[in-house]
Amino acid sequence: MQGQQNYHDYEKRIKNLQEKLKKGLLTDNNLASNELDGYITYKQENVEYLTGFTGSSGFLLVTPDDAVIFTDSRYMEQAKEQARAIDVLEQGQPYYKTINEYIKQKKLQAIGFESENVTVATFELWQKNLESSVIPCNDYVAQLRMIKDEHEIAITQTAVDLTDEAFAYVIERIRPGIKEIDIALELEFYLKKRGASSLAFSTIVASGKRSALPHGVASEKLIELGDMVTIDFGANYMGYCSDMTRSFIVGKASPKQKEIYNTVLTAQQKVLNNIKAGMMGKEVDEIARQYIYKQGYEGHFGHGLGHGLGKEVHEAPRLSPLSDTKLESGMLVTVEPGVYITDFGGVRIEDDIVITETGCRILNKTPKELLEIV
Repeated sequence: MQGQQNYHDYEKRIKNLQEKLKKGLLTDNNLASNELDGYITYKQENVEYLTGFTGSSGFLLVTPDDAVIFTDSRYMEQAKEQARAIDVLEQGQPYYKTINEYIKQKKLQAIGFESENVTVATFELWQKNLESSVIPCNDYVAQLRMIKDEHEIAITQTAVDLTDEAFAYVIERIRPGIKEIDIALELEFYLKKRGASSLAFSTIVASGKRSALPHGVASEKLIELGDMVTIDFGANYMGYCSDMTRSFIVGKASPKQKEIYNTVLTAQQKVLNNIKAGMMGKEVDEIARQYIYKQGYEGHFGHGLGHGLGKEVHEAPRLSPLSDTKLESGMLVTVEPGVYITDFGGVRIEDDIVITETGCRILNKTPKELLEIV
């Protein structure tokens, strides 16, 4: 099991953000031309990434020379213990008065906030009650989070190992007559008993015709002989997520089921053989999409090929037809092509990988040959 993130890692992350502030690199020129002298976030994953503080209530304000968390009395001791690289101040009621006092003390003129993470109501509240301009800008912390360090990758590897172990455990218990929801419960129990803090997302167990639903969350449906079954699940371990999908047949596979499965497996393998740093997200997506379409399944692969993985199960970068993001070494993404046929069923195969300069490192160890449970 991996230890806590090093105190100095949080110092580096804060300093990185501060350097961007000093250089005026955080402002989105399409939204504002102001230079910022502060950056505020209350998105929990961003606060945790920058400081180590895991409480559910906290505002992080970073200036070129200082950083402070404002939180309430419930979390003061926790914040002081976890966020040792920065100051912690107890917020009064209402919270924005305490933040405003700090703004006045530091003479902050313009504060940036993450436009995609702040509600209109909060924006208007800040405009009315904070004695500084509040400027919408991009979620720069999300950009920082795209590149994982070795410690983050090691923690994620543990989360992935848990999913591999859980799948091996549950596959031995699947048989005709078991409910999809019971499979999901077995997975959740196993993951938490083995150290996961929570599920990474609601477990998908979709069987028979329901396997054509890419996000078919586990239902009361009974598994039947001849069903294609897709299981998509993940663990959250020490704040980092895993995400794995496997499809299999309960019984002997029909020729059509084998054809669909092999199409998806080959598409995924083509991606894993070719993906590397320097490629655009849409270029990688095209590898799988082009192959699947050539096999006659155009219109049956409706989602993107993959997504970033980290403190959130879906984060930047994206592998999709619209993604212009250039992949870099250290990015951690999923590769999950699929084919879905209405009133028949579907297949998806997903692994978690780390991008390298020359290729990728696959974190999952669960086999991918077609599994027939007989």
